Amino acid sequence: MANPVVQPVSAVQQYIDAFNKGDAKAMAAMCADPMSILDGMAPHVWHGPTATEDWYKDVLVEGEHLSAMTTMTFKLKGKQVTQSGAFFTVALRKLPAGWRLGSWAWTKGTASVS
Repeated sequence: MANPVVQPVSAVQQYIDAFNKGDAKAMAAMCADPMSILDGMAPHVWHGPTATEDWYKDVLVEGEHLSAMTTMTFKLKGKQVTQSGAFFTVALRKLPAGWRLGSWAWTKGTASVS
């Protein structure tokens, strides 16, 4: 059995690290059940035990549809976009296995196109 996540920020960092690696299963492992996600991308809300993996699948489809590459500096239809002032808001739950994300929301902030 893995060691429990004892610091709340560690749960968030592990989730972000898994996202950066494209590992939806590792992202889901850092989430409570049920999980809720609120994002600007349609359908805007994902909820339940598969919320993270469902959201991630939709992100890949949306990214391909818009030709977007995201790292918070990304290209949208061939133009460089830098996003600043965005917020990633997380609600955490302390479970026997340690801290887990119970929900998160993303606000886009301001984008500049070059």
